Amino acid sequence: MKKYLFTFVGIILLFIIGCADSSDNQSSKSTDGASTPFETVNNFAGVTMTSKEGSITSTQITLIFENNTDKQGIYGDEFFLEQEIDGHWYEVPTVIEEYGFNDIGYELNPGATEEMTTEWEWLYGKLDAGAYRIIKSVSDYRMPGDFDKYYLAATFTID
Repeated sequence: MKKYLFTFVGIILLFIIGCADSSDNQSSKSTDGASTPFETVNNFAGVTMTSKEGSITSTQITLIFENNTDKQGIYGDEFFLEQEIDGHWYEVPTVIEEYGFNDIGYELNPGATEEMTTEWEWLYGKLDAGAYRIIKSVSDYRMPGDFDKYYLAATFTID
């Protein structure tokens, strides 16, 4: 009898857990993408990334990197796009499943300002009207194998 009771309780628990999971999935389906994995951004003290005024279209943006430190920064081609919906950030779904970025490091020297134009139509398509942010990693580079990685975000709006 105990064996059947444990089986019955186990089935009930699985049912309750399954119901809880399905309700969570239903609420997240109201957005196109997954919730952001980037909870902490813009924490590389003295290093910023902003959008260049007048450069934003539904397919590209020009970013301005500023390094107001004595540290060497390194950034690359990789980026992520997120959309703000009801005060929360969600990943913008890609239009292709398999993709990659050039594995390159651009120097952001101490005291320097650099610009980079990023096009995303190949990966995300044209963006609809809304509030977005682009995220790029920047490393505090000291020597090969000795660096700290940070994520910088620049917010922008598509009208």
